[in-house]
Amino acid sequence: MLINTPTDPALAWQETALCAQAGPEFFFPAPGSSTREAKQLCNACEGRLACLEYALDNDERFGVWGGLSEKERDRLRRVGREQA
Repeated sequence: MLINTPTDPALAWQETALCAQAGPEFFFPAPGSSTREAKQLCNACEGRLACLEYALDNDERFGVWGGLSEKERDRLRRVGREQA
């Protein structure tokens, strides 16, 4: 997830994101694997909401972003469209 220091102020949350301390395989588990540990780490991260917003804005389709899996983000998108 986090590779370089962001230059865009909207990505400043990445500088302190807890995901920077774990490998990408933690947030992009093999199909059918548990995402529980990644979600727990996300829920403890102060950048969780900014991360989730980034994933939704950029249509991130894989991995755990902002504490939600691919399916959970897809569900959130659908609910948002239904309410609009």
